[in-house]
Amino acid sequence: MRIALFQPDIPQNCGTILRLAACFDVGVDIIEPCGFIFDDRRFKRAGMDYLNTANVKRHSSWEHFIDSDEERRLVLATTKSSCLHHEFIFQPTDTLLMGRESSGVPGEVSDYCDHKVKIAMSVHCRSLNVAVSTGIILSEALRQTNSFPA
Repeated sequence: MRIALFQPDIPQNCGTILRLAACFDVGVDIIEPCGFIFDDRRFKRAGMDYLNTANVKRHSSWEHFIDSDEERRLVLATTKSSCLHHEFIFQPTDTLLMGRESSGVPGEVSDYCDHKVKIAMSVHCRSLNVAVSTGIILSEALRQTNSFPA
């Protein structure tokens, strides 16, 4: 299981997701360009000392990420899906793709993904914070695949 962040633009969220990934022993792909300098102090503060233990691969572009394709299904988290994340059947080799906080992912990225899931929430709300969404979906995926660290 991996997490892929498409052009993250808020350093605190990216740092929080890297900390989450380190704690659950899940790799992270960062698809650049980022909306911040990768050594930004806010990024480091959010990730704390977990940044040194996170398994991170940086990709210079979407195309570079695709070209590095390993055996994986890309599962996009999006508010535009009709499939609820807790009803989706995850596989251990899935990569959970999270879009930009400000704009999600462009159409060509969405079209490339194998599956799309969303988190059920109140009709009065648009979306959750990307780090919170990542934690919710990752937890369900790890639960289904019995992949939590020992």
